[in-house]
Amino acid sequence: MPGTAIAGRVLILAPSAQDGPVTAGLRSAGISAVVARDMGELCTLLGEGAAAALVAEEVFAFGGGLPLCGWLANQEPWSDLSVLLLTAAGAGTTARSPGQDLLAADGNVTLLDRPVRLVTLLSAVSAALRARQRQYRMRDLLQQLSQSGRARDQFLAMLGHELRNPLGAIHTAAELLLRDPTSAERHAAIIQRQGRKLARLVDDLLEVSRVESGKVSLQRTVLDLRGTVERSLEAVAPAADRAHLRLERSLPPEPLPVEGDPVRLEQVVGNLLSNAVKYTPAGGRLRVEAERRGTAASLRVVDTGIGIAPELLDRIFEPFTQATTSLDRSDGGLGLGLALVRGLVTLHGGTVRASSDGAGRGTAVEVLLPLAEHQGELSLEPGAAAAVLAAAAGPRLHVLVVEDNPDNRDTLVMLLESFGHEVIAANDGPTGVQAGLTSHPEVAIVDIGLPGFDGFEVGRRLRAALGPTLKLVALTGYGQAEDRERSRAAGFDVHLTKPAEASELAQVVARSGARA
Repeated sequence: MPGTAIAGRVLILAPSAQDGPVTAGLRSAGISAVVARDMGELCTLLGEGAAAALVAEEVFAFGGGLPLCGWLANQEPWSDLSVLLLTAAGAGTTARSPGQDLLAADGNVTLLDRPVRLVTLLSAVSAALRARQRQYRMRDLLQQLSQSGRARDQFLAMLGHELRNPLGAIHTAAELLLRDPTSAERHAAIIQRQGRKLARLVDDLLEVSRVESGKVSLQRTVLDLRGTVERSLEAVAPAADRAHLRLERSLPPEPLPVEGDPVRLEQVVGNLLSNAVKYTPAGGRLRVEAERRGTAASLRVVDTGIGIAPELLDRIFEPFTQATTSLDRSDGGLGLGLALVRGLVTLHGGTVRASSDGAGRGTAVEVLLPLAEHQGELSLEPGAAAAVLAAAAGPRLHVLVVEDNPDNRDTLVMLLESFGHEVIAANDGPTGVQAGLTSHPEVAIVDIGLPGFDGFEVGRRLRAALGPTLKLVALTGYGQAEDRERSRAAGFDVHLTKPAEASELAQVVARSGARA
């Protein structure tokens, strides 16, 4: 793409001595004017870039203008270069210019009669420059659309690959399970593992959309960043062991209090570590460093992996950007991890940057978060709180399940029964309400997208009839902020997105029993 100076210049081919003042007049007005020696040089300069061409009509004698006609005919679709044609002196007002006749099919021609007045010349050239600027804006827009189209096609191909891989494993494991029920444990583990991978892909897509649209609300508390790092390292350790990577840490002895959302900050650190594991070859090393740096807490994840090419460093935090785009995508992913990191760090008032010495020389990603002004009492570790809840033994409860998908309904009923609860099920809104009014359950787990009327209406009717003793749980594929708000407005106590972990469901139901 030509530079600004080249793209804005006017090219002149006027061999007559009487046209000398034309060039001087343009330059005196601050317009870049370049004189071509002949038609060949003019076309060469046009190929490099120009805003307009000023040509004397005698150039067109004996076919001399044919190269210019050819160049104009082969312009890009966005381009319509203005040609200012200096006509012969003393030509009649009705005379037809030979150059105009030759350029009629492909040229955007403006006639200027000699001797041309400077004010007329400058007016015509200024109009040509403004028109060219509009063309350049159209060119840039077309390029952006083309790049967006390529990015979209690449993303869809990547998404298809990432979705089909776990779906293929699930399908095959289910076929084998039907053929050989004795190997149920192994095949069920495959289905569970690949199902979680599918859920993670969908969650990442929705998370990036929510973060970029500003629809993520943070549940802030003052926490010790060291605990977030420790839990994240514990979670990634199995993957690092499988990849034969060495994990190292350097944490300060004193707390690093930051004000933030524990779940979201753990997501930040986890994504950084997972990304480092993915792109570090076997035998490599991952190091996590945390320290105070003035009024900020610094967190660095350093690896000895494949590194980042210089041209990718500025784009690595954009959605769908990855260090490699080969067909061999055994590590998977959609290139969303670092985009989520940047969005969540920004929401916390922090910054993130990546550095690398180039391909094969590792990567360092640093996050800076403001230190909490008042440390106060650091929050309970989420992992410890979850462990307390999981350990609590709950009573046998009467649970209503309202779900229209037969497979989801049957498996959810079996799971709840395996927890020791008594379960009844319904497959649409009206039947679910009737079952609830008849059986008076302690817990109702309701899908939102139901036939008859939706789950919001089911929740409103059950809440109105059974009062606050009923624990209402929405279990749905709708997980945006507005969906959760509608659930609360309809009377639901909990909003879970599919697929929910068995432990999460067990805890929700157990808390219902404890409240009862």
